[in-house]
Amino acid sequence: MMQDTEALLAVLRRAPVVPVLIVDNVDYAVPLAKALVAGGLPALEVTMRTPVALDVIKAMASVEGAFVGAGTVLDPEMADAAKAAGATYMVSPGATPTLLAHALKIGMPLLPGVATASEAMMARECGYRIMKFFPAGPAGGPTYLKALSSPLAELTFCPTGGVSAANARDYLSLPNVVCVGGSWVAPDDAMRSGDWARIEALAAEAVKLAV
Repeated sequence: MMQDTEALLAVLRRAPVVPVLIVDNVDYAVPLAKALVAGGLPALEVTMRTPVALDVIKAMASVEGAFVGAGTVLDPEMADAAKAAGATYMVSPGATPTLLAHALKIGMPLLPGVATASEAMMARECGYRIMKFFPAGPAGGPTYLKALSSPLAELTFCPTGGVSAANARDYLSLPNVVCVGGSWVAPDDAMRSGDWARIEALAAEAVKLAV
């Protein structure tokens, strides 16, 4: 079984940056999503690292123009919960055959995490063509990812982990990169102070990173 790559690409191609969001207060969900969408970043990744993550996903899913994904999905149970909460796609830090198979079974687009050529090949064997390169910086950065572009030419990546406004273009200029994931567009202090205008401005700046 093959993943519907076009459905996932349609979301990831909407902007050069996917905000990676760790949200511990449900009250932040709607204004945060509205600010990011208004700034031009509609594809959002809410990491499943807080007790309220599922509630945040559900709230953000109600925001017009937002495409809300669940990040840090580790197993089938988390995948099912994310889908039930209204997530339209999922992201995992790594990949296991069990998770890869389950995502295909439930019809949820998954961006599986890989850090090596072997891991990418394993995900490919399981039916995936779009992957998360994680942790991008420690795993070798743009130089490593560029080296994969020839032998694994049919694969497309979204680098995350150590990606910033300063180095995002180094990744985005690669032929095998569709977008990058980063947390810098939604600083924790801006969320806690309710400075949604600052977050919208950071999102607008991130849109300009497109190459």
